[in-house]
Amino acid sequence: MDKAAKRWTSFRRRAYLVLEGGHAGGWPGAAVEVFLIVLIILNVAAFTIQSVPSIDKPYWLDLELFEIVSVAIFSVEYAFRLWVAVEDPLIRDKGHFKGRLHAALRPLMVIDFLAVAPVYFSVFFPFLDFRFLRLVRLFRLLKIARYSPALSTLGRVIVEERRALFGTLLLLVCATIFAAAAMHAAEGAVQPKQFGTIPGSMWWAITTLTTVGYGDEVPITFLGRFIAGCTMVIGMGILALPVGIIATGFMSSIHQRDFVITFGMLGRVPLFKDIDARLLGEVMNVLRSQTVPRGTIISVKGAPAHAMYFIVSGEVEAELPNRKVQFGPGDFFGELALLHQTHRRATIVALSNCRLLALSAEDFTTLTRKHPVLRQHIEEAAKAHLRAAGQQGDITPSEIAAAGRHVEYREDD
Repeated sequence: MDKAAKRWTSFRRRAYLVLEGGHAGGWPGAAVEVFLIVLIILNVAAFTIQSVPSIDKPYWLDLELFEIVSVAIFSVEYAFRLWVAVEDPLIRDKGHFKGRLHAALRPLMVIDFLAVAPVYFSVFFPFLDFRFLRLVRLFRLLKIARYSPALSTLGRVIVEERRALFGTLLLLVCATIFAAAAMHAAEGAVQPKQFGTIPGSMWWAITTLTTVGYGDEVPITFLGRFIAGCTMVIGMGILALPVGIIATGFMSSIHQRDFVITFGMLGRVPLFKDIDARLLGEVMNVLRSQTVPRGTIISVKGAPAHAMYFIVSGEVEAELPNRKVQFGPGDFFGELALLHQTHRRATIVALSNCRLLALSAEDFTTLTRKHPVLRQHIEEAAKAHLRAAGQQGDITPSEIAAAGRHVEYREDD
């Protein structure tokens, strides 16, 4: 690879970290994230006030110019995200074309495309009526899910609970048909216009089950009112089911993210096996659990070191100058930057959903000063693993030092 190609690849890598890394990408990533969030909010506000004639008429030109500028920015953002997609470890092996195609089909990228597509359709096909497609501009509000962990968690919960939610929908359909059939039998002869057919009675059934009750169709017989009362009670129970399912799933996801750290979890990290129980308890009290979705940039090369990490589950990848190193449960990384008070020497990306234990730089310094044996233990483990890896000839000690990665031995080795 010549120097020009290397510079181009390096630039694409930096662009990937800025666009996808957020705050992990340093101040450029944080600035881009804040700018895009503000632009999304302003776009939704502009779309809303355009429906007010007293505002739209005098300021229509300003609003249209703002729309053009916004579409240009979102289009450049989409093109850049598609261009840097091949830097994602999860799709890098698919190749440039297939990798970018795979990236374009991701839900968030589809939302990015729909946020700008209607404008281009209206430009190239001005003779068509795109009033409905203008509503698709509201998809720009969904772009903010990229920067909101809560919305991402909610979307993940809906996907995970899709079977239960589909069961609830099926139950609602069955209740609608049964209620419509019962009301047709009770009120069909009395009010043939409203309840003369079962399909015609379904409008009443669905408005009653959802407790909306428009009042345009009401029973007048005792049996009809009894059926209506039962339908209302059943509807309240059915509508409560999806709320409970999503709420339970959301809380479960939060608990998984903030799971309780136990001695058993620390026992999975070989570094802590020979540490005194009292010292282990102090370490456990200052560790902070994190759940990291796959594809997340955990740390960026050159960024300040704020913590070291222990992997409880999942796999991550360290991107070294000449190769990439993967490591998983029981491994730890980031301690060399804390020991020597240097910046990160490698970019770390999650290859799968990971559970990490993070020890902040402040707590690391406090613990190692209070307990020199802990610092000595970490340093000895680092030296031993560097020697072991160097003897294996797999990875050079300098490369391991650059990544801050240690090849841990499992109990079954």
